[in-house]
Amino acid sequence: MINKNFHIVFYGPEGSGKGTQANLLSQRLKLPVLTSGDLVREAAVNDKGMIGETCRKALKEGKYVPDSEMYVLWKKKLKETTSEKGWIMDGFPRNVKQAKFLVRKTDKYGYKIDKVFYLKISEDESYCRLLKRGRRLHEGNGELHDSPRRIKERLSIYKEGEKGVLTYSKNLGILEEIDGEQSIEKVYQDILSRLNEK
Repeated sequence: MINKNFHIVFYGPEGSGKGTQANLLSQRLKLPVLTSGDLVREAAVNDKGMIGETCRKALKEGKYVPDSEMYVLWKKKLKETTSEKGWIMDGFPRNVKQAKFLVRKTDKYGYKIDKVFYLKISEDESYCRLLKRGRRLHEGNGELHDSPRRIKERLSIYKEGEKGVLTYSKNLGILEEIDGEQSIEKVYQDILSRLNEK
């Protein structure tokens, strides 16, 4: 029987299937999925101050929100009493500073990260998947994930942080590498088998 109070992080480039797998696991474990994107969109709508302004600008330009603002948003979320009961995180951390922040805060709030699932796919595969996804997204819905230049920019930012996050997670003994180029079902089964081993 799989423990349902897991704190799980999905890591990998955009297009690696993190969202799909996070949602499948969320249904199985009855845990909420926390994403940077949701926090940013929520702040863009509800925050009338500087953070809200930064989030609205980032969404409009298809860029990432700076770490300083993301830390404020995540700190508030991680502190909530429901967070202790478990969650599945998608899209954060993106670099080793963010990873250290996450471990520091979860420790402070009395719980630990159980697993970091790294969905490994090649840069070419990631780029192709994002281009396809971009074509399917309707223009003007606030998520401009469709320009080849923007895709390359975001993949380049991801690549800069990848090695640090993987090394840090591996040193903590929580890293699980999964071949993200398999079928959705095969990736999901691999994830479940690693959780059962815990």
